[in-house]
Amino acid sequence: NVPEDQADKLLLASWGLPKEVLEKYHSLGVVRMFEWQAECLMLGQVLEGKNLVYSAPTSAGKTLVAELLILKRVLETRKKALLILPFVSVAKEKKSYLQ
Repeated sequence: NVPEDQADKLLLASWGLPKEVLEKYHSLGVVRMFEWQAECLMLGQVLEGKNLVYSAPTSAGKTLVAELLILKRVLETRKKALLILPFVSVAKEKKSYLQ
């Protein structure tokens, strides 16, 4: 569970993402994340590029965790990232809003 003193970490706005990125997520109805998603992002040195392995049911929100990790690393390091997705339709959807 996310400690009470870090409850703000459930808000996307608390992760240092640019205004444009937050606006896009907000337009899709994503303002907060689940506790387990915030816990994943706060584990060890995940935000510094260390590995993370997590499992959740279909449509539970795994992609959001991956996107936030990728966006933060790309924006902070100015390096490219490779996002591998299982279906062409999902890849097209992600391409349209990650651009």
